[in-house]
Amino acid sequence: MGGMTATTARRVLLAAPRGYCAGVDRAVIAVEQALEQYGAPVYVRKEIVHNKYVVRTLEKKGAIFVDETEEVPEGNIVIFSAHGVAPEVHDEAASRKLASIDATCPLVTKVHKEAQRFASEDYDILLIGHEGHEEVVGTMGEAPDRIHLVDGPEDVAGLEVRDENRLVWLSQTTLSVDETMETVGKLQERFPALVSPPSDDICYATQNRQVAVKQIGADADLVIVVGSRNSSNSVRLVEVALQAGARASYLVDFADEIDEAWLDGVTTVGVTSGASVPEILVEGVLDWLAERGYGDVEIVKSAEERIQFSLPKELRRDLRAEATALGAAEVDPA
Repeated sequence: MGGMTATTARRVLLAAPRGYCAGVDRAVIAVEQALEQYGAPVYVRKEIVHNKYVVRTLEKKGAIFVDETEEVPEGNIVIFSAHGVAPEVHDEAASRKLASIDATCPLVTKVHKEAQRFASEDYDILLIGHEGHEEVVGTMGEAPDRIHLVDGPEDVAGLEVRDENRLVWLSQTTLSVDETMETVGKLQERFPALVSPPSDDICYATQNRQVAVKQIGADADLVIVVGSRNSSNSVRLVEVALQAGARASYLVDFADEIDEAWLDGVTTVGVTSGASVPEILVEGVLDWLAERGYGDVEIVKSAEERIQFSLPKELRRDLRAEATALGAAEVDPA
């Protein structure tokens, strides 16, 4: 453990909850189960969840990740990622005679349904979210002519809407709670008649992980967030840690990305992980820290999570047979 003295008292504050949320768990299991039930290859449109390690692990098992539905050979199985897709993607899959498994997180599906409902009631929808993020692209696809993207408070001034009295805001599920409410405040100033969604769109897991990192950030010299760069909720955790008072905070996919120099003058290290991160990666970081004298780990718990979602209904049917019946000759998996 290295020569630990009372004066250095190095310690790790480990956030709980952290890591996998129910929607990610469900999506990853959906790919694994599809491979088990139907054999390789199973195609996945976009990264199933935003995590390098998860994607690589599933690739080794026979999943093939593609950017667009048109890359999937006819008569095959395609899985849609946890982030959700626009309705036109479902249509493309059907026209290519693909059997599809929809692994969209149920909390994202809820936002899609809200978008459909408000669009059908002739509202303009102000969607708070990050441009180009898969979830935002999918939600906007529900009503492209009615949804306006608001990528932060600075976007509010330039918004043009049809009727200021028929406006509602919705949000991407993985944003920072504080940042979203700041944007909502600006929107309400500009549009006093703005309707709030019937329920909070920011998902329980995003919120819980931010509350947890706030608790450890206040007491930590350094906060290490395990997660991938394209994971919106992981990137937010770094920002929230800094706002909570951590002197420094970094995002790493793996322990070997940690720079020893970050530990200079550091006695307390906070550790957490984004909602798409398997626990094995956090264990790797804790081992790395223990080897450098940070072996004393205290779990800081701020919430209990007991939410589970049932698997996509398509996994209860024989999709290979359906794909064949769609008129596509079954490609023999080599």
